Amino acid sequence: MQVQVNSNQVNAGVGLHDWVSSTVEDTLARFDDLLTRVEIHVSDENAGKAGAQDKRCQIEARPKGHTPISVTHKADALDLAVQGAADKMSHALEHLMGRLDEPVLSTGHMTAPPVLEDTPAEVDAMLEDDFLARREAVGKE
Repeated sequence: MQVQVNSNQVNAGVGLHDWVSSTVEDTLARFDDLLTRVEIHVSDENAGKAGAQDKRCQIEARPKGHTPISVTHKADALDLAVQGAADKMSHALEHLMGRLDEPVLSTGHMTAPPVLEDTPAEVDAMLEDDFLARREAVGKE
């Protein structure tokens, strides 16, 4: 899985990019075989001014053979926004994986446990008993 971090209006150094990348990779590690690329966009919507829920993290994941999935999370702090978006993406991918599994068809009825098959010797004995019972019923012994 390739991870790309983009930042707008956030003082972004190498440390921030590494931290964001590792946080998202850790959260989405179990989907590593499903994903080709993950793009992360972090931004400060108020551009340096204080405000409620002004930090934003958008994550776009590209599953193999499927259309991209995008989630966004806003929070008061950048770390909360990144972790919230990573959790949302994890849930979205779990949902996608659930849809990819084979559907379980229900008949609405409970079935009895399977009957064990009889051995050939038991089948022969039952056939012999049937044969003898019919001969006796007909009057031939």
